[in-house]
Amino acid sequence: MTRKFVQTFSILVCLAVVALAADISGKWEAQVPGRGGEARPATFTFKVDGEKLTGTMSGAREPAALEDGKVSGDTVSFAITTQRGKRTYTGTVSGNEIKFKRDGGQNPQEFTAKRAAS
Repeated sequence: MTRKFVQTFSILVCLAVVALAADISGKWEAQVPGRGGEARPATFTFKVDGEKLTGTMSGAREPAALEDGKVSGDTVSFAITTQRGKRTYTGTVSGNEIKFKRDGGQNPQEFTAKRAAS
């Protein structure tokens, strides 16, 4: 009976963690730092399925598909490959904001995305 209890408990904990993953599905807008520190508008369109994150980032260029997207609790991560190379994004969700850190350029940069009005 103890083994069955442990297995059942483990399954329930895993399901609870997945259920607690932030639902960031939809459009988010941000001013993303560019070269020279100038901010450029960008729109992120996210779709969450369990812990899997897919979607696009669009702005001055054609929309770029998210790669390796993941949502775990209030943490979001994905990568985008551009002509200048791969950039990784890691963010923390808090209500209708995501505080991002972008790595892969010359210097890591931070910015905040806000859920777009419907």
